[in-house]
Parts: sequence; structure tokens; C-alpha cells
Amino acid sequence: MDLLRSLPLGLYLEQPITWMHRLDPRVKLAWLMTFLAAPFLANPLWRLSLVGLLILLTVTALIPLRVWRQQMGWLLALCLLVFTLTMILPDGLNANHQPRLPANELAFAQQPTSIPPAPEPQPWYNPFGWGQSPSGQKPEATPTEAPDLPQPTDYNYVLLKKGPLTITRRSLDLAVRVSTLLFTLVYSTNLFLLTTSPEEITAAIENWMEPLQRFNLPVTEITLTLTLSLRFIPLVLEEFQNLVRSVSTRAINWKKLGLRQSAQIWLMVAERLLNNLLLRAEQIASAMKVRGFTSPDQHRVEWYQFRLRVIDWLALGGMLSLWVARFVWGGTL
Repeated sequence: MDLLRSLPLGLYLEQPITWMHRLDPRVKLAWLMTFLAAPFLANPLWRLSLVGLLILLTVTALIPLRVWRQQMGWLLALCLLVFTLTMILPDGLNANHQPRLPANELAFAQQPTSIPPAPEPQPWYNPFGWGQSPSGQKPEATPTEAPDLPQPTDYNYVLLKKGPLTITRRSLDLAVRVSTLLFTLVYSTNLFLLTTSPEEITAAIENWMEPLQRFNLPVTEITLTLTLSLRFIPLVLEEFQNLVRSVSTRAINWKKLGLRQSAQIWLMVAERLLNNLLLRAEQIASAMKVRGFTSPDQHRVEWYQFRLRVIDWLALGGMLSLWVARFVWGGTL
């Protein structure tokens, strides 16, 4: 098992080099922010169109099928599972909640059980009501039942009801929103990492964060830390993989050891992993000092040369058209 190649997310595809690899990283970062922000407060049809656009970009980029199975297969299965569960679950709870005690219990106890009707005023010629029966009241009008009118349209809130399975318009709309949002957020980020190297990512982030230097923010230091972190992730996976292989080659009988001794062995492995990672970090720091690296501002390393080409301007134009379509047709229904 090779952890550096078997992880389903976050891998950079070095070969083949597609047209998405040739895009400027700043443009790809802007497209990523577009995919992350466009689904919010949008209707379900727009969310489905974003999912279709992501799949279309993957197809046109000619990404190999093996990457499709590894990167998109489990995500599609997860989104379909979320869609199915959300669609068949109840869309609300019809219950009237009422406090156990009244707000003013004393005043509530002193009030009569039923409010008597207001007395009618006496006429001017008989102000004391002499000669009238005390029970002389007007008969109350009986309410007439409203006739059952036919439904003027074919609208039905409940779309499907078979036994315990009930699908309503609200549950279907909620299922589309949740599943498409999950797919868009995860797969757009994964597609960005798939076609952009770590150096290009950090260079694009530093370029977009340059205006923050006016507020005395250490943009260069933040970018350098991010670059080293991205470069350190494969080292962590390699050390973890070597330790797992070293434990597996010793043919330890875990059933005879028991839970306590097994936990002790894995704690020793974790301690060894931490020591190896600290040793790797110290070696990287020593290598930077030997090469005269004192600070990011004095020892600049240009990871990527920015240059907008024709394909980048076409991508920017497509992003602008997408936002125009979002505000025109993608609003909430």
C-alpha cells in the first residue's frame, strides 16, 4: 500500500499536462472562489448546472479514467446517499408546543372558566327591563359549511406516498440543495489541487494577498509557512507508511497481546513518528540556514512567473459570464 498514491483527495496530477494545468494559478484560484460562493442562495436548478459544469470541465480536460474512479467515484456515491436519505426523511415536525404552566398563574386561577356575554343595552322607555324574561336572548346563527371546491391547478405538495415512504416538494428541494452543495464544495477544491502544484498555489495566494501588506500583515511569512506545510505533507505520509510497514513485517500476534499491550505498541509507534517528523523539520531548517536563508523578505524565491495568456483571458471572460448568469437566472425561486 502506497499512501502517497492511494489517497483519494489532494493529489497533484503531474502527467498528463492538460489545458487546466496551463492556466494561470491566480485565474484558477478565482474560479475556485466562484464555485465556492455561487451555490449560496441559489435555486436547485443553478446548483445542478454547477455540478454539470464541473463534470464537463473534467471531461474536456481529458483527465485519465483512473483519476476519475479514485477522485470522483466515492464522492458521487456519498452525494447520492445524502440525496436519498434527505429526500425520504420527514421535512418538518408538526407539533404545537405549549408551556406547562401559564405565564401568570395567579391571574389565570382567578379568571372565570367562561367569559359571559356582554349585556345588551335597555331601550329608553324601559331602562330597568321590567316585564322582560331573563333568558330572552337572540338565537345564535348557525355557521354554514363551506362547499368543497375543486383544485384549480395540478399542484400537489406530496409528490410520492407509498406506505412509510413520503416524498414532498420540500424534502426533494432540500435533498438537491444538500447533495449538490457537498459535491460542488469538495470536488471544485479537489479539481483545483489536482491541476495546480503547491508552489503555484502559494504564489497565487501571495499575489492575491499583496494588498494586505499595507496593514502590516506578514504576507510573505504566511506564504512561506504554507509552502513548507504543503511540502511537508508527503514527508509525514512517508514516515507513517514506513512505520506501518515496519510493524506489519514483524508478524505480531495482536490477539495474544490484548488491548492494553496493543495500545502500548501503537503509542510507541506514534512517539517514533513524532521524533522522525521533528528530525525532518530540523534538517529542513538546517538546509535553509546553510543556503543563507535569513528571512523571506531578504531571500526571496520566485516559485512561479505570472503571465496572463489568451487562455487565461478567455477563462476570466467565462467567469464573468457565469456571475452574470448567476444574478439573472440563479436566484432563489
